[in-house]
Amino acid sequence: MLLGAVADDFTGASDLANTLAKGGMATTLFAGPNGAAGACEAGVVALKTRSIPADEAVAQSVEAARWLLTQGCEQILFKYCSTFDSTPSGNIGPVTEALLDLLGSELAIVCPAFPATGRRIFMGHLFVGDRLLSESGMENHPLTPMTDPDLRRWLRRQTRGEVGHVSLDSIRAGNSVLVEAMVAESRASRRLIVTDAIIDGDLHALGKAAAGHKLITGGSGIAIGLPQNFRDRGLLSNEKISFPAVSGPGVALCGSCSSASQKQVAHYLFDRPGLAIDPGALMAGRMDVARALDWIDSRKDHDPMVYSTADPSAVSDAQATFGRQTVALTIERFFGDLARALADNGTRRIVVGGGETSGAVVEALRLQSLQIGAEIDPGVPALVANRNGPIGIALKSGNFGSEDFFAKAMQKVGQA
Repeated sequence: MLLGAVADDFTGASDLANTLAKGGMATTLFAGPNGAAGACEAGVVALKTRSIPADEAVAQSVEAARWLLTQGCEQILFKYCSTFDSTPSGNIGPVTEALLDLLGSELAIVCPAFPATGRRIFMGHLFVGDRLLSESGMENHPLTPMTDPDLRRWLRRQTRGEVGHVSLDSIRAGNSVLVEAMVAESRASRRLIVTDAIIDGDLHALGKAAAGHKLITGGSGIAIGLPQNFRDRGLLSNEKISFPAVSGPGVALCGSCSSASQKQVAHYLFDRPGLAIDPGALMAGRMDVARALDWIDSRKDHDPMVYSTADPSAVSDAQATFGRQTVALTIERFFGDLARALADNGTRRIVVGGGETSGAVVEALRLQSLQIGAEIDPGVPALVANRNGPIGIALKSGNFGSEDFFAKAMQKVGQA
């Protein structure tokens, strides 16, 4: 294993694994650090640390990084969301500082840019499409509301030290200028360096300049240029990986309430059956896994969907009554238990929308590793795991994917 990555959620992990695989690295996605890594050139460890207390996120991330280092990794990548999902107290800043300390490194790039999905950084500010992050809808996120688009200012609130910046001008001035700009920030005791990037060419330039860095942080876009560094050294095998065929019933599960997910769910339900999960009914016991399974059983030939996706105001009512964290954990547990029951009953294709939901599903299925298959939409690959035979899975971040994502994914996870 040459490159090791620690991802703060499962959809982000599959997004990154997709990027590295497309770049020509034999890549495996691991559900947490585990003992048997197998043969791969890049290993991505998926954690569920985005919204947990910062000290717990630090401990789990450091453990994962240590495991990756024991596999022989030369470089560690800390992957977080391209919308920089975090709170004023963490977890991106604390985890990055802890990994720098672990690796004995003096600096780390901070770059969540992913131009293919509209995430761009200019003058240290993060844009989603043509809107600043704080005007993109992410300011209403139920767990990590992003109210400040200035990544330097937001990150400074999470960290012990000062935060640096490398401008687009330096990135496009050539490799030597870019490297010197990073070194200058580090000499000024700014270990965490936010970098601009608005096109893939900027990310390739950053990847080349960071070839010798022990730690890199960002969204999956920052990994675009990394495989070439290992290829230039003749370290990649370029062997083709074959995937087992997956066939059998399929079910879509969606727990995201993002505006993109709302449109995707509506599109899928135009010609397929759907079961809406009301958080209040779930909390009161009027809905449970057994009832959902009964509903699915009579519709299993039509790739049905079970979803809690709704306007954020509807979710807010339940949160106000029962508590935000309690509602979130109950919904995650429901989807995880449902996915496990579905897999036990013969479902072979499971398409999941939402980062927290995806993590709950993978953990409930107790999958240790997943192979990377064909790309469904930018940042979202089909995945194949083994659970009593091959099972096809897709894990989609709430904001990712085209409007017809679920229909495409349901087809492609059977062709992974």
